[in-house]
Amino acid sequence: MLKIGEFSKLTRVSIRMLRHYDEIGLLRPTETDALTGYRYYSEKQLPVAGRIASLKDMGFGLADIRALIDGYDDKTALEARLMDKKAALQDELRQMERRIRLLETALERLRKDDDTMQYDVTLKTFPERYAATMRMNIPTYDAESLLWSTLVRETAPLNIVPDDPCYCCVVYHDKEYREYDIDVEAQKTVKGRYPDTEHVKFRTLPPVTVASATCKGPYSQLDVVMTAVASWVTDNGYAFDGPAFNIYYVSPHETDDPNEFVTEVCYPVRKEA
Repeated sequence: MLKIGEFSKLTRVSIRMLRHYDEIGLLRPTETDALTGYRYYSEKQLPVAGRIASLKDMGFGLADIRALIDGYDDKTALEARLMDKKAALQDELRQMERRIRLLETALERLRKDDDTMQYDVTLKTFPERYAATMRMNIPTYDAESLLWSTLVRETAPLNIVPDDPCYCCVVYHDKEYREYDIDVEAQKTVKGRYPDTEHVKFRTLPPVTVASATCKGPYSQLDVVMTAVASWVTDNGYAFDGPAFNIYYVSPHETDDPNEFVTEVCYPVRKEA
């Protein structure tokens, strides 16, 4: 029999931790003196202490280790638990590698003193949503009001209820930059179901994952924001996966002060293989 101090030295587990193992039923002493309370361990428990240490090094918590120790002789079940833990750790590793890439990208841009660093680019997914949509060609990019005026006029009799949150956005369908005759689509998310009008179509929009950045101020700064988002996409191992769009949270409809405009620039993306 081994006193707790001797067992502690042999297993390299502190006395405090051995007492904790005893309290939670993970590794109980073979004997405990009723008068003195001294704990005594068997040499046969040395391998068990080694298994506990090994499982802790693998990242298992004590509750999981207790279950694993109890079923240690069931090799099939043990292998399954170890494989699950391996998969979870690999997923954590991928997440850590992604975060490291983001940090490296931010540091590189910071060292370049890039103006785009003032915009924080994030990855997000918009869920499926129902929207009033209208697509048309407009003369120039600054003529988007033509879309909205028609959409508002044709849907006014329907008394549509905005979704919560309500996304008012414009999608740019052209595959290249055009100076005129721009193919754009206005979308306003709504609650309920409504009949189509002459130009406005109500439809369900699929989920979409985007890289985006939000800015406050006049639309003249959007080119810089677009560059920031596009650079983030290429720097972080993503590929463009659909037409870009802008979400207008505060627009000329809400204020006449361009400095109060709030716009989110969104690029649909997918992870490159």
